[in-house]
Amino acid sequence: MSRSWGNTAIGIVLLAVMLFPVYWMVNVSLQPSGSAVATPLVPVDVSFQGYVTALSQQGEHLVTSLVVAAGTVVFSLLVAAPAAYALAHFKVRGADVILFAILISQMVPGIVVANALYSAYTELGLLNSVGGLILADSTHGIPFAILVMRAFMGALPSEVVEAARVDGAGQIRTFVSVVLPMSRNALITAALFSFLFTWSDFLFALTLTTTEDVRPVTLGLFTYIGTYVQDWSAVMATAVLASVPAFVLLLVAQRFVSAGVTSGSVK
Repeated sequence: MSRSWGNTAIGIVLLAVMLFPVYWMVNVSLQPSGSAVATPLVPVDVSFQGYVTALSQQGEHLVTSLVVAAGTVVFSLLVAAPAAYALAHFKVRGADVILFAILISQMVPGIVVANALYSAYTELGLLNSVGGLILADSTHGIPFAILVMRAFMGALPSEVVEAARVDGAGQIRTFVSVVLPMSRNALITAALFSFLFTWSDFLFALTLTTTEDVRPVTLGLFTYIGTYVQDWSAVMATAVLASVPAFVLLLVAQRFVSAGVTSGSVK
C-alpha cells in the first residue's frame, strides 16, 4: 500500500512539472498587458484583453491554419486510403520495396524537403498559396497514413472482403462500402495525426510563404514575438488559442486512436 501511494505521489509530481508550462501560458494570457516576469503565480486581476488582441491580430492566421490542416487531412486520406488498401490486399509487385521507400521518406529531414519544394514552387507559382502548403504538409501525412491504414486493413478478415466480391461488388464498391467503414479507427487515427503534423508545422510555413497573405498561426506567433515585445498576455493568448483545436481533437478521438494504432499489430 505504501509503495502504491509513493508511486502515485511521484506520478503527481511529474505530471505537475510537465503541465506547469501550460498553466503558466494560461495564467499569463489572463493577465493585463505587461511583462510575464511580473505575473503572479495565481491569476488575481483576470483580464481577457489579451484574447481580444490575439483574435484581432492573429485570427486570420488561425483560420489559415485550419484551412490548410483540413485540406491536408482530406488530401492525405484520399491518397493514402486506396494506396493502403492496394498494398494490403492486392499482389503488388515490389510491395516490400514500396513500403520500405515510404518508411525511408519519413526519415528525410524536413529542411531538405522544404528547400526542394521551394525551388519547385518558385517555378510552378505555388509560393504563398494554401494549395502549396497543403501539398507540402501532405508529404508528412500521406506516408504515415499509408503505414497506419495498411497495417489495419491487412488485419481485416479476408472472408469479409471475399463475401462482398461474391455478392457482386467490384473492387471500388468493396473498398468504399466494406473496407472503409471497417477501417474507421485507422482513418480517424491517420486523420488526427495528419492534422497535428500540419497544425504544428513551422518549417514549411517559414520556407514556402514570403508574405502575410498566407501565414499559418505557427509563423504568425513566431513573427508576433519581437525582441522588444510589450504585451505577453496577447502572445500567450495566441498560444492558448493555437492549442485548443489540437486539445479538443485529441480529447474526442483518443479512444479511436488507441484502437487504430493497436488493432493492426495482431492478426
